[in-house]
Amino acid sequence: MARIEHAKTQNPQIATLTFWGGVGTVTGSKYLIETKNSKVLIDCGLFQGLKELRDRNWQAPPFDPASIDAVVLTHAHTDHVGYLPALVKNGFKGEVYCTRATAELARIILEDSAELQEEEADWRNKKGLTEHQPALPLYDRNDVRRTLKLFRPQKGGTEGFQAASDIRVQWWPAGHMLGARSLRVEVSGAGAHGETRSIVFSGDIGRWNQPVLRDPVTPHPADYVLVESTYGDRLHEDEDPREALAEVIRDAHARNAPVLIPAFSVGRTQDILYHIRELEDAGEIPIVPVRADSPMAAEATQAYLRMAEEHDDDTRELTQRKRNPLRTKSMGFSSSREESRRLNEETGARVIVSAGGMMTGGRIIHHARQLVSNPEATICFVGFQAAGTTGRRILDGEPEIKLYKEWFPVRCRIKKIGGFSGHADYNELLGWLEPLAKVAPRQVYITHGEPEAALAMQGHIKERFGWNVNVPAYGDSIELR
Repeated sequence: MARIEHAKTQNPQIATLTFWGGVGTVTGSKYLIETKNSKVLIDCGLFQGLKELRDRNWQAPPFDPASIDAVVLTHAHTDHVGYLPALVKNGFKGEVYCTRATAELARIILEDSAELQEEEADWRNKKGLTEHQPALPLYDRNDVRRTLKLFRPQKGGTEGFQAASDIRVQWWPAGHMLGARSLRVEVSGAGAHGETRSIVFSGDIGRWNQPVLRDPVTPHPADYVLVESTYGDRLHEDEDPREALAEVIRDAHARNAPVLIPAFSVGRTQDILYHIRELEDAGEIPIVPVRADSPMAAEATQAYLRMAEEHDDDTRELTQRKRNPLRTKSMGFSSSREESRRLNEETGARVIVSAGGMMTGGRIIHHARQLVSNPEATICFVGFQAAGTTGRRILDGEPEIKLYKEWFPVRCRIKKIGGFSGHADYNELLGWLEPLAKVAPRQVYITHGEPEAALAMQGHIKERFGWNVNVPAYGDSIELR
C-alpha cells in the first residue's frame, strides 16, 4: 500500500484511517479515523514483546491526544486498552465507549497494570536493576482514576450509537473474551460526493463453542474491512484441549510435581478454571490444589459470573442452578504479594495459574524463577506467545532465559496446548468473513498479526474471495473515498 504522509490527512475534505498500531505485530492496536469534524480512535493498546515495539509506549504519541474526540474499544485486553492512561496523561479528555463488560474488565486491567508498573519500578530501584535513575512507571494509579471517569458504557448492538457527530458505531459479539465486540463504523460524508463510508473492525475474533461466551457474529457488509491475523498462517491443532490439559494434570499428579500455567488474568484464566472444574466433575482428573495467582483474576472471575448478558446457554444454565462454573474443588486466589510468595513454599502436585500470559512481567516471573530450572516442573502454555516475549523464547527452545536481569537454565518440562487459543485460525477467520461477501468490500486490510501471519492471511483471502487485500505498515493512512 502506498504510504500517505500523515500531514496530508489534515485536508478537511478527506476522511482518513491511519494505522498507529496493531500492524506488523499483535500488540498496540490503535486505528485513528479523522474527518473534517471529528477524530475517533478505535482501540488504544499497549505495545508488548520486542524492545523496539515496547519503546513506542514511551515515545511521544504520533498524534495529539487532546484532539481526539472519543475512543471506541473492541475489548479489554492490554494490547487494546493498556495505553489509555498514557493517552489521558498526554492530554486526552474525550469519552471512551465500550460494552458494560469491557468497561468493568478494563477497570480491573488498568488498575492492576498501574499497580504492577509502580511495584516493578520500586523493585528495580531497590535492586539497582534499571538503566534509568530512577525507574518510573509509564503511568500510575492516579492516571488510571482519571481515565476511568471518561468511560461511557453503551448497550450498542445493531442499533448503534454516535461516537462523534459524523461517526456512528454498531457492534456484534466477537467471542474473544467477555464483552468483546466486532465493530461496524459509519463515517458520514466521507465519500467523494458526501456519501457515508463504512468500516468493519474485526477486533480479536474468538473461537466457536468456547466456555462461557457467545459465539462470534459477523457484522453487516462494509466498504472497508480490517481483519485480525494472529493465526493467519496456521490452523489450530486437532488435539482436544480439554484432554490435553487433563493429561498434564494427571502426569503432574503421578509425579507429585507442579504445573505453572502462564495465562492472561482476564479470559484465559477463566477458561482454564472452567475446564478443570468440568474435568473434576467428570472424574477425569484427580483433585489437586489449583491456585489462581492474581488479584486481577479474582476480580475478573467475579465479573465473568455477574455479566449474565454475555453468557452462552450452557453457562446460563449452570448459574441458574446456583453452580459456580469457574470454581474447582480445591481452589484459591492469591491476592496479596505475601500470598503469592507463599505459593512457592508449597510442595507436591499443584496447578498455579498466574499472570501474565506471555511471561513479560507480573507474578509469573517470580514463579518462573523458582520452577524453570526444575526438571520435574511443567510450564504449560495455553495462549499465543508474541515474538520477543519470554514465553516465546521458552517455546522456541532457548537454553537460558533472563528473568529480571538474571539468567536461568531452562530444564523444566514444556507443554503447549494450542486449542485454548482465544483467536480464530485462518480457516475460522475465512468463515467469519464469508457473510461480508454478499457485498464485496472495496478493500481489506490485514491487522493484528506478525508479518508472516499477516501475509499468509492476505493470500488466503485473495484465494478464497478475490478481494483487494493489503497489509499496512505502522503510520500508513488510507482515504475513505
